[in-house]
Amino acid sequence: MSISEHRIADLMRFEPRAQQSATPAQALSSEVCAPAEIADRLCLWSSGKVALSFERLAALGILGGLYIGFGGALATMVVSESSLGAGPTRWLGGIAFSLGLVLVCVGGAELSTGNCLMAMARLRRLITARQLWRNWTLSYLANGLGALGLAWIVFNSGVYDAEPLRSTAIRIAEAKLALSPAQAFLKGILANALVCLAVWLSFASHNAVGKVLGIVFPISAFVALGFEHSIANLYLIPAGLMAGAAGGLPDLARNIAWVTGGNLIGGAVVVPVLLWLGHARHQG
Repeated sequence: MSISEHRIADLMRFEPRAQQSATPAQALSSEVCAPAEIADRLCLWSSGKVALSFERLAALGILGGLYIGFGGALATMVVSESSLGAGPTRWLGGIAFSLGLVLVCVGGAELSTGNCLMAMARLRRLITARQLWRNWTLSYLANGLGALGLAWIVFNSGVYDAEPLRSTAIRIAEAKLALSPAQAFLKGILANALVCLAVWLSFASHNAVGKVLGIVFPISAFVALGFEHSIANLYLIPAGLMAGAAGGLPDLARNIAWVTGGNLIGGAVVVPVLLWLGHARHQG
């Protein structure tokens, strides 16, 4: 199915033309899409993504990894030496980490974990399995390159030379590496379920403020609850290892493998299938 770039841009615009002459009450109601409309918008978004050239997908994927890494770096700083208690501190760290997905969704980038929602377009048979896996595979590899590259740059810039950031980075990495395979897998399911719900909610709004609000609460919840996100871990664990955390590349690879598997189940199976059954199966 071929969808013009003009139609995709029209659907994804921040300020619908209809709002220009609407009353304040009508404009407010039109700011938020109904779930069935969200599903339509998301499927058009997916159809546009599979048309990306290799160069654009690679560049936007690297940006996606950088953006998530920036969120991880900011969250590391925010949770360092907080006196607010575990719950509020972790939640504030989650709000800080939301920077990553805000940059992805509002600024524009490819994030493999969020792109798991493209499975809904596959369920509608708007895209092929080959197109889907091409996007997922290339964006994942590019995300990893961006996250790993940022970890190297941040560490060598001296950001983690001083306390308390160094100790915090080490603590975060060691806690992730200490997870059992089952814990990493299950926390990966939960994390990407919330990431994909954040992306879903971002499609409910036509403006940047609404998108940010839709993103912050699910993302801060997954961070506060200690769930696991593969691209975030490709920044946080290497940064911690370079800062002096116990572990090595085999430990990193093991964590990433299990978390990635969980992310796929949560983001490409559980959430899109349930949303498709509830809102998209009889639409489009």
